[in-house]
Amino acid sequence: MTLFAAIGAVAGGLGALVVAPAALTAVGFTSAGIAAGSCAASLMSSAAAAGGGGVAAGSVVAVLQSVGAAGVSAATAVASSAVGAAAGAVLSAVANSTGTT
Repeated sequence: MTLFAAIGAVAGGLGALVVAPAALTAVGFTSAGIAAGSCAASLMSSAAAAGGGGVAAGSVVAVLQSVGAAGVSAATAVASSAVGAAAGAVLSAVANSTGTT
């Protein structure tokens, strides 16, 4: 693994661990619930309309709200960090091999 691939892996792993919860909060999936007037509120409204008045358990909106409210478990944090690290390493290696670094 080259230095750039290693840097990409670390950046991807940290990004998945740190950025994902912050991004959920930024779009309105907060620990206090879905923020009024947010993108999350719009998604919830659309999901409820499509579901006949309620948001289905296990739907994307329900899962995102669950993560926004309770945070991610240790297992999910490790898994998302591993996926982010792998993606960072692959993208860095591709950029390095094509000379776009």
